[in-house]
Amino acid sequence: MGKAQQCITGVTACFSAILMGSLNCWPSYTLELFTNPNSTVLSTPMTEVQASLVGSLPSLGAMAGTAVTGLLIDNLGRKRGSMALVLPFLLCWIIIEFSSSALPIMVARFIGGIAGGANLVYAPIFISEICEPSIRGTLSSGTVSLYCFGAILSYLSGWFLTYRMIIWLNLALGVVNLLLFMLVVESPLFLLKQKNEQEAIKALAHYRDGSVSSKIVLEELSVMKQQLSPAVELLSINSDEKKEEEPEKEKLTTGEPVPGTHRQPAIKSLFTEPASRRAFLVVGTALTLQVGMGMVAVQVYAGKLFAQAAPDLSKDFCSVLLALTLFAGCAVTAVVADKAGRRVLIISSSALVALCMSGLGAQMQTGLLPAWVSAVLVLLYCFCFIFGAGTVPYVLLAEVFTPEVQGIASMILVEWVWLLNFLIIAVFPFLVSMLGIHGSFYAFACVGAANTFLSYFNVPETKGMSNKQIQEVFSK
Repeated sequence: MGKAQQCITGVTACFSAILMGSLNCWPSYTLELFTNPNSTVLSTPMTEVQASLVGSLPSLGAMAGTAVTGLLIDNLGRKRGSMALVLPFLLCWIIIEFSSSALPIMVARFIGGIAGGANLVYAPIFISEICEPSIRGTLSSGTVSLYCFGAILSYLSGWFLTYRMIIWLNLALGVVNLLLFMLVVESPLFLLKQKNEQEAIKALAHYRDGSVSSKIVLEELSVMKQQLSPAVELLSINSDEKKEEEPEKEKLTTGEPVPGTHRQPAIKSLFTEPASRRAFLVVGTALTLQVGMGMVAVQVYAGKLFAQAAPDLSKDFCSVLLALTLFAGCAVTAVVADKAGRRVLIISSSALVALCMSGLGAQMQTGLLPAWVSAVLVLLYCFCFIFGAGTVPYVLLAEVFTPEVQGIASMILVEWVWLLNFLIIAVFPFLVSMLGIHGSFYAFACVGAANTFLSYFNVPETKGMSNKQIQEVFSK
């Protein structure tokens, strides 16, 4: 039952990714209703600028959400803080339900983006604090997997449901997310930070399927104390008969700092401690190159490629097909991340992305092969990208930092990702005008090749390691 409880909490922590996937894909089939001169949804049709903002404002909202998440979950807790960060999703869809003009809808999209950005911060933190190393990779990939599932659900909704029914469906998903958070148990590491040791032991026993007096639970609690107060020498639990007669709790130190020692601020530790600094550079590089491999831009252009390759297929069907391909790639990661390892996935994925982008660029430049080849290459690219380069950096984000710097590192890196996504969407049209669409794909191929090279030399294998072991690897 211990791993089952970890999985339930992990899925709950990632559940908001479904809501974000649905929110981001919603304009793809709704903007036609908003811009239609004969629209029955709005009192006045949206202008081209307003329609563009409806699509892009969630990214700006996500940047705001990322900035406040660490403070919120450190004060309210992982459970209550996460519940609070679901509320912007509900507010977003309530505003849209009662809106008949462009401005409230744009405001609602910004508000919804706040919750989406927050999820990329609190989900990895929550998962890293409650799960065992043997399933950490699978659960950490849940954010991207459920985002793709949300995209599939959104595209299917746009295909089969009415405008109002889609809004109600998203409201219902938000309520489900809140109810799920009410059922989970708080992070034992957070409870320990609050000096609530008794509740921390109970929470840890819940996630490890043991009693509050079991040796396994108390030993792991001891390790958590050492993570929070590394200067404290912890007493080992041995098998001596006399010591077995003593209460297990007496074998643990209080975890209070040693007199004369001072803990430096988390932001300073992040950049001064060798292990944290190297982990930040490795994950930051992986995330930067991930965005530079062009997934967002390719998705923008995919509609035209599919229209050329298969004009008889509906736009809705092609959108669902693309989302299913991404979800399949995420499923591969979830299955093999804790078996094959992180390193082999990101290296092989980046190399395959470079090949797909090179082939797509050559096909767009020469047109030697049938048009359907372009569509196949787009799908192959999406699958190859998402099973490694698109997912593994978020797995690393959840596992390579110490609890002391996890919050600030996640906030900075996720903020950076949202900024890069915003910039690449803005720059892509100019890149196409300068290099042509084929040249843009060649550029993405170069980034994929660079990620292959850098990952081979810089990304260590962290599969199955404890946080202490990972810190030792990054310290070398």
